[in-house]
Amino acid sequence: MELGKKIKQLRFKASLTQEQLAERLGISAQSVSKWENAVAMPDISTLPLLAEIFGVTIDDLFDLSSEQRLNRIENRLDAEDNLPQDVFLEYEAFLQNELKDQAHKQRATDLLAYLYWHRMESFGRKASRYAKEGVRMNPGVKCSQWLLCKTDGHTVWDWNMGNHSDAIDFYRELVEANPTLRSPYLYLIDNLLADHRADEAERYLSKLRSLPDARPVMIEIYRAHIALARFDEQTADRIIEELLAANPENDVCLFEAAQYYAAKCEYDKAMDCYERDFACDTRRPRYQDALMGIADIHKIRGEYEQAAKTYERILKLLQDEWGMSDEDEIKTVKAKIAALREKAK
Repeated sequence: MELGKKIKQLRFKASLTQEQLAERLGISAQSVSKWENAVAMPDISTLPLLAEIFGVTIDDLFDLSSEQRLNRIENRLDAEDNLPQDVFLEYEAFLQNELKDQAHKQRATDLLAYLYWHRMESFGRKASRYAKEGVRMNPGVKCSQWLLCKTDGHTVWDWNMGNHSDAIDFYRELVEANPTLRSPYLYLIDNLLADHRADEAERYLSKLRSLPDARPVMIEIYRAHIALARFDEQTADRIIEELLAANPENDVCLFEAAQYYAAKCEYDKAMDCYERDFACDTRRPRYQDALMGIADIHKIRGEYEQAAKTYERILKLLQDEWGMSDEDEIKTVKAKIAALREKAK
């Protein structure tokens, strides 16, 4: 239904004349008439008040399909760091209702998880800011320190707090329930390796290798990380070097090799692989992961001007290939460039 017809329908339902609606909107009755006759469209700034007067959401004004509303929710979560409370509640209610529809249940479930994570991240940034301030004010007291482990992923010294056994149990159950799917094996092996549980990781890698969609390059990458988890650095290095020699222009191989070398603090090798990966990547638009790895290495080394220049490359990538202009992600990158330039002084 056209917006003008929808406004007319809602106006009748609310028992309002054109004059009464116009008065509440602070405009002329002629403007309302033009909307309803498709001669003109309401200004975007008018839509929130229109929705409030009619007791509907802005999406309801446009009579969007469920699929369109799901797409709009995902796009807004992608584009914005913070959602107003009324928008959050509107999205939450809509998605909860969509769980009843089998056609949209999976998508609604995924988006609910995204919505709550998005809110958690938003409040997490605030918690991080105040926790850091609390630690600075009294660095000898642990009061706010533990919160930084939660908000910023800071390392926890206590093994009982920092191990991944709960995640491992979850992904092991997922593998057992879906023995022919590749992804659950990857998640399980990742968490096993994080805890140096190399023997278990090797057993699941053997099962992963037998799957028809197993990726030979990633099998070798995991072999190297399993050797590293056993503190057999010589074997791990040899596997990576042989893999690079056999796949000199494979972007997956180059990126994973960069990750491997970065984790070992062999930063020159890591940056070389990151740069080669970015150059070999034929996808458009490209992802920023390789450039972020390079920027992080420059920051670790105290090379703040070089890190700022790398973030300028990320900014150009987002603008030229992803078509971004004023999104929150663009603002975040610009803020990082300014902060790094300040440190470089």
